[in-house]
Amino acid sequence: MEEKIKLSSDLEFSRIALGMWRIHNSSREELDKVIKTALDVGITSFDHADIYGGYICEETFGNWFKDQSIDRSQIQLISKCGIKLLTDNKPEHRVKHYDTSEAHIIKSAEESLGKLETEYLDLLLIHRPDPIMNPEEMASAFEKLKASGKVKHFGVSNFTHDQLDLLQQACDMPLVTNQIEISLFHNEPLFDGTLDNLLKRNIKPMAWSPLGGAENIKKLLAKPEVTNMADKYEIDAGGLLLSWLLEHPAGIVPVFGSMNPERIKQAPKALALEWDRQDWFILLEAARGKRVA
Repeated sequence: MEEKIKLSSDLEFSRIALGMWRIHNSSREELDKVIKTALDVGITSFDHADIYGGYICEETFGNWFKDQSIDRSQIQLISKCGIKLLTDNKPEHRVKHYDTSEAHIIKSAEESLGKLETEYLDLLLIHRPDPIMNPEEMASAFEKLKASGKVKHFGVSNFTHDQLDLLQQACDMPLVTNQIEISLFHNEPLFDGTLDNLLKRNIKPMAWSPLGGAENIKKLLAKPEVTNMADKYEIDAGGLLLSWLLEHPAGIVPVFGSMNPERIKQAPKALALEWDRQDWFILLEAARGKRVA
């Protein structure tokens, strides 16, 4: 997979990113195979968050990464912060809450660097909009992290376009992405203005849960028009769903979460699929259970 996508003039991702939220359940050998398989097929962007695995996944990746001879400039590391979970690893948390204060953003980014065994993050996202977030304070944190070389680019996750605009207004630097839930099954962003707004601003969205979950896929594959389509395009269900997203002109970057090396090998096939427009809508209709208006 040679195709890349530019989120800004100096930030280039692989066309599909690999999500790291399950790696705490993998052995060292399993993790090694997963990441090296991804790199072999051209997936170089790895999506983390401080909270993944109950605050364990970043360290799991870092313990693996520090023993590798991988050129850091050839991979992209993303992390997210702002959510504080109730977990045994954080006994000081009395309630699940959000913290987008300047002090927490900086502390979280620095802790992610230590756990990931890297000197910088390519991209830091605010994981969820905080109902009491102060955009000026968040912007100040971004400026300090960028000036110190600890984070190169910033963005958000799960923000509405109004929330994105509010934060962007406070920031001197561009916010390069909004990572949101988008899939064939969660297709509201195609109709509610979310993707239109990002396309208008030339902001490339990232998609979490781009396949929509095993239960949804199982129900979809029970429909003969869908299995016939997979046969027609000679691709598995996961590839079909990834390709359906990639067809959107907003330049969606799916965050593919499989820890199965064989599925990771198949994922880049989605890039080569050339859609018949009517087939694209047939799949949409099959998932929604109704025709477009």
